[in-house]
Amino acid sequence: MSHAYILTLSCPDRPGIVHAVSGFLLERGGNIEEAAQYNDHATGLFFMRVQFACERCSHEELKTQWREFAQAFGMHWQLHAAEQPMRTVLMVSREGHCLNDLLFRWKSGLLPLDIRAIVSNHRDFYQLAASYNVPFHHIPVSGASKSQAEARQYEIIEAEGAELVVLARYMQILSDELCRKLAGRAINIHHSFLPSFKGAKPYHQAHERGVKLIGATAHYVTAELDEGPIIEQDVARVDHSKTVEDLTAIGRDTESLVLARAVKWHSEHRVLLNGHKTVIFR
Repeated sequence: MSHAYILTLSCPDRPGIVHAVSGFLLERGGNIEEAAQYNDHATGLFFMRVQFACERCSHEELKTQWREFAQAFGMHWQLHAAEQPMRTVLMVSREGHCLNDLLFRWKSGLLPLDIRAIVSNHRDFYQLAASYNVPFHHIPVSGASKSQAEARQYEIIEAEGAELVVLARYMQILSDELCRKLAGRAINIHHSFLPSFKGAKPYHQAHERGVKLIGATAHYVTAELDEGPIIEQDVARVDHSKTVEDLTAIGRDTESLVLARAVKWHSEHRVLLNGHKTVIFR
């Protein structure tokens, strides 16, 4: 029986990498179904994503043999079973548009996820979670209880074996320690007014300034607030006729769409970190 795999890698660029990778797979009966590559001339790094089918070797056999092969190239790599949905934990506060959108796309078969739990510092969406048969964990957060709350959150994330944590409008700043623990596997969404319109009611501030673009940015979470590597961005044009309520609705739609794209690409192993940037093989 043939199994599908996704291989992602990065390494110092040099001639013959594609040939060597293709040859490795061919020797083991692998059939390449999709491949993409990128040479970053500024850093001298090479990036590649290969989706292939193989019936001759098991997942563990491939990983063991690839590990030895990759050493000669100094590769950072991952090998995933393509049919395995990504175990995911969603975090949310009191704005549910992104949460609702992700749950609907997941149940509709549009996102290759296995949503294991929803974590929130409020109770607002426990019924929504129940309607999708997803465990809901209410963990209140205050200044005095923040460290204990984060310890409980991380305990849930680890217990569920989460490969991805999505901050679907979770309105608490994560500590530096938790950011480090979740490095490369936590995605956040925010409106692109930052840093111009910080604090509460950004759409009210935008309306007062007469903005012409409503935007959203999805990025990886780092200890530097809203400064992580960007995965996806989008904008919608607006004009003077739009009310604050109009701007808010347009912004929410944009945030939902941008976050869904970022989650999809990450869960399909299409996003590779390149320092403070990302390489995305759509």
